Amino acid sequence: MNELVDAVIIGGGIHGCAIACSLAQKSRQKILLLEKKYLAAGATGRCAAGIRQQFGTEINIRLATASIKKFEQLQDELDYHRNVGLLQHGYLMLAYSQSELKQYQENALLQKQIDANNQTSLLGVDEISEMVPQLNLKGVVGASYNPKDGHVDPFLATDAYATAARRRGVEIRTDTEVTDILLQGERVCGVVTHKGEIIHTPVVVNAAGAFGSILGKKVGIDLPLYPERHQLLVSEPLEMFLGPTIISFFHGACFKQTPQGSLILGVGDPQHEIKALNERSSWQFLGDVARKLTYHMPLLENISVIRQWAGLYDMTPDAQGIVGETGIEGFYLDLGWSGHGFQLAPAIGQIMAEIICGEKPFIDVRVLSLERFARGELIPEPYCV
Repeated sequence: MNELVDAVIIGGGIHGCAIACSLAQKSRQKILLLEKKYLAAGATGRCAAGIRQQFGTEINIRLATASIKKFEQLQDELDYHRNVGLLQHGYLMLAYSQSELKQYQENALLQKQIDANNQTSLLGVDEISEMVPQLNLKGVVGASYNPKDGHVDPFLATDAYATAARRRGVEIRTDTEVTDILLQGERVCGVVTHKGEIIHTPVVVNAAGAFGSILGKKVGIDLPLYPERHQLLVSEPLEMFLGPTIISFFHGACFKQTPQGSLILGVGDPQHEIKALNERSSWQFLGDVARKLTYHMPLLENISVIRQWAGLYDMTPDAQGIVGETGIEGFYLDLGWSGHGFQLAPAIGQIMAEIICGEKPFIDVRVLSLERFARGELIPEPYCV
């Protein structure tokens, strides 16, 4: 079977769907999105569903600020029939040393310089206690807080983009794995699926997350990308009591309450986490979560766990995404988000569509180009959760 389309997007997470939706809005071209399982089957559907502006690099702050504004309007802008689960109760990022607090202060100043309306502020211990009285504040010297940070349902947000994309003429095929990418000289000319289909196209977007390096090799590009397993669990629903998402980089812990009342909890140690395409959750993780959660919030020691799972971060050497063109004409990259991809998808979806259409992106993302690694111009993001 042979067919001809104008663009193929590989990956049915929120990034792939957002690109397809944005590209279809700009063009009447024939756009095809291919996903080897089902929409949001990868990192999108396994993430902690957080959105925040509290980053430590200029590019991420710009992308996050724009994305949160888009999330706030997503339901109306995409004419989606459901609420996407937006809940903005803030991120409370705890500091356990003066140096950590100073870094938060520098981040807050940078965020304010980039966006005068940014609401990040530094809180003292008494203010933290008033906001979350159940929290164990032993060793805490302060915190960074932004009330606009929060939660979005990843499945509903992805479906919102996919539904709007289909309405705009995009064809989405699930259960369709890309097994090869075809070249004609130094440019893309098509893809091959596991069903034996040959799809001719001048544009291919690699938005395949942790599996993206496999696709890179198909066109002779060795992407500086590796998978890293991270795990989460969800508790039984509780009465609403916890406002902000709590983060402790010192303990490697993150937990929050969802709009349905359940707690989502994660702990991680990137130095010892598995660097492989391994999505199996472990019993050791359950014990680690129990110890750290009850340390931070002792009153939760008797809650029940509903389920736990694992997902893959698509990591790069500086924990930053790879965006835009490559040395192969027509082959584009949107991957390497190192754990913060979900929350930046609205901005990146628009930016990728602009790049593909030869327009100037509304946010300059040249610092995230693939070439930065060869030039040694890494921009480490210090605050990956």
